[in-house]
Amino acid sequence: MINIEHRDRLVAVTVFGEFALADYKEFEELVNYKIQFSGPIDLLFDLREMAGFTLDVAWEEIKFSRQHAHDFRRIAVLTDDQWLTWSAWVSQLFVDAQVQVFDDETEARDWLGSAAETVE
Repeated sequence: MINIEHRDRLVAVTVFGEFALADYKEFEELVNYKIQFSGPIDLLFDLREMAGFTLDVAWEEIKFSRQHAHDFRRIAVLTDDQWLTWSAWVSQLFVDAQVQVFDDETEARDWLGSAAETVE
């Protein structure tokens, strides 16, 4: 299950339990809409409550990242899991956005906010 918050050029996703393909598709749809009307956006992924993800989500994420390699400015990942930290760094290979891993939500949002200030 996911919860999505969005405003201006920010999309924030919180994942609870298993991240399933239907959840990812919901995320994709919103991001595609925001990119179409706002241009490059910032993402905040809160994965602290994620129990895991399905294999089809992993594959969809790779395809989506490659399609949108230039559509993200900054991506903040909230996690304390070393495996997810490592995978966040690997995802930088597919996008030209700045990717940063955080364990504190306020720091993550401040970092994303500093990017928004330079654009406006």
